[in-house]
Amino acid sequence: MIISNQKQLQQYREVAQISTTILKQLHQKIAVGVTPLEVDCLADELCAKHGVTPCFKGVGLKGNEYKHATCISVNDVVVHGIPDNRPFQKGDVIKVDFGINKDGLLTDHCFCVGMAPLSSADEKLIKVTQQAIQQATQKAVVGNRVGDIGFTIESTVMQEGFSVAKEFIGHGIGHTMHDEPQVPAYGRPKKGFYLDEGAVLCIEAQVLAGEDDLVQDDDGWTIRTKDGSKAAMFEYMVVVGKKKPIVLTPTFNWATVVG
Repeated sequence: MIISNQKQLQQYREVAQISTTILKQLHQKIAVGVTPLEVDCLADELCAKHGVTPCFKGVGLKGNEYKHATCISVNDVVVHGIPDNRPFQKGDVIKVDFGINKDGLLTDHCFCVGMAPLSSADEKLIKVTQQAIQQATQKAVVGNRVGDIGFTIESTVMQEGFSVAKEFIGHGIGHTMHDEPQVPAYGRPKKGFYLDEGAVLCIEAQVLAGEDDLVQDDDGWTIRTKDGSKAAMFEYMVVVGKKKPIVLTPTFNWATVVG
């Protein structure tokens, strides 16, 4: 989606603010002993309270449509984790991905936290992932291309010995969840599509402690690392600006270690 005037921008800001408010309460819910299903149920309750629809429900192939408001991916689960009844434990790396639909405008964003006490390796994985994607959001300005965003992410994490999952990518968003342009977490500077002023983007990456070798569970959704290594993920929504991006989901300063 391309935002072309202040009225559209304000409308999207309001939708994103609701989504961020809900996601913040999900973040505050994370604790040892709490289950992913409890977090997901809270998401449903908060969506109803705010009069919005969780936009993940119903997506996917016919006969295996997604049934939850959130994707909650723990440890070696990289993305699309289905909420279950296994309680969070100390040392877990937890990714909560969430979005809403309000008045035909969609959101999609994700936070990652570790349950204290956390190993130094896992804490580094989360921090580097957060840093890489936050730095990449700053590339969402007119004159840059999608390759500038992807290069920033991949080069930052590779310097620290991590890899990115190349199968899953960032994307435009608006009246549909996955809009143009595609925004991979890898690329070359000044390559790929130009970033148009007003384009609404979801800038994300799944960063892996091991190799980019993934497998899918029999449920048709859950993606995990083949070697069992952990993964971290963050996702932020921004609008491409002339000189600096407009951040729709200001979650940069949220705690990354809880408990």
